[in-house]
Amino acid sequence: MAPAPVVAPIAPKEHEDGSRIEPPEDVTEEPAPITEQEVGEYREQDRYLPIANVSRIMKSSVPPTAKIAKDAKECVQECVSEFISFITSEAAEKCQLEKRKTIGGEDILYAMGSLGFDNYAECLKVHLAKLRAVSSHVSLALIIFNSTIFLSINMEMLQ
Repeated sequence: MAPAPVVAPIAPKEHEDGSRIEPPEDVTEEPAPITEQEVGEYREQDRYLPIANVSRIMKSSVPPTAKIAKDAKECVQECVSEFISFITSEAAEKCQLEKRKTIGGEDILYAMGSLGFDNYAECLKVHLAKLRAVSSHVSLALIIFNSTIFLSINMEMLQ
């Protein structure tokens, strides 16, 4: 094995007048906000739940002979996706204030309660407890997906 090459130390940089250039202090900048143009660059399929999943959930909530129009499926797809984003952003804000990086089931339940979805939060507490009894590793995606199922099944209550 060949010996590692010898590298000369890097001399500190200096201004033209001979004074030393100090490296910048550790400054953490806030990320630039996302512009409308950047939001528009996301494909629809990246922003919304898959239409097949939404359609399947909707079909399970109506009689087998019922038909669901394409525009109704797309409308529910947008609404459910927006609902999930709304709840998740509230939960993420709570985690950020508490200096945590992981959103947990309790954070989702807290967000639902603080945003006025107390009825759903209470039912989902029971569901979350059942999920945890079955598995010790409950992911955020699973909780959100199950809350979406619960929401779609009980849509009539919102009207």
